Amino acid sequence: MLVRPKKHLGQHFLADPNIARRIVESLRLPDAVREVLEIGPGMGVLTQYLLEHPEYQTSVVEIDTESVAYLTAHYPALAPRIHATDFLRQDLAKLFPGQPLAIIGNFPYNISTQIFFQVLANRQQVREVVGMLQKEVAERLAEPPGSKTYGILSVLLQAYYDIEYLFTVPAHVFNPPPKVESAVIRLTRNATEKLACDEKLFFRVVKQAFSTRRKTLRNALKPLGLSAETMAAEIFDKRAEQLGVSEFVLLTNLVAASQSAAHG
Repeated sequence: MLVRPKKHLGQHFLADPNIARRIVESLRLPDAVREVLEIGPGMGVLTQYLLEHPEYQTSVVEIDTESVAYLTAHYPALAPRIHATDFLRQDLAKLFPGQPLAIIGNFPYNISTQIFFQVLANRQQVREVVGMLQKEVAERLAEPPGSKTYGILSVLLQAYYDIEYLFTVPAHVFNPPPKVESAVIRLTRNATEKLACDEKLFFRVVKQAFSTRRKTLRNALKPLGLSAETMAAEIFDKRAEQLGVSEFVLLTNLVAASQSAAHG
């Protein structure tokens, strides 16, 4: 039986049980992951199917007090694992100490990119993500280099996760229907425990490279104060959207060497 849908925080709640079940069944739980955290369960449309899997240790994080009260009343066994807080402020290492984690949810459109930055910050712990979000954003995250929609988050996520665009979800299966289509994607942690460069600098270089994406890297990276010798390298003739993860690693090492020489 479907639970009563509700909308808050920019969220459109799913009103189709078949799609809800399909989203839950998209979880693969790699590397002996058992902890599953649902973000923004609302009235439990996905939660009810997660709880059909006793092998999952299901928890939910929900900031809306009405939804928390509803979940507590309708799923009493889940009550100890309902976290009435903001996921974006949550310390996952404290919540799940030493435990690898899978994340699932119908992500509110207005914070979906922030959710993925939080995933990146916890990339050693978060082994899988299955999320429904705006189709345009989903496509961007899964896009290979060379596309106009390929951007900062595409590069950063693809550095640590294999990303699959699973299926499109039409607007009419939501209450209320959004003005755009949605899509479900799956992120699976890859074998890269650490990039072959300074990772903090990598994040900075990627963000700076896309800050003026129509310009060549030679122009976009000028604020980093690189030497003319470094800037003469062929890679600086390219634009940010043309570089894959391995090329950004190379670029980061070039930047690091130039900055080290300048300060040495």
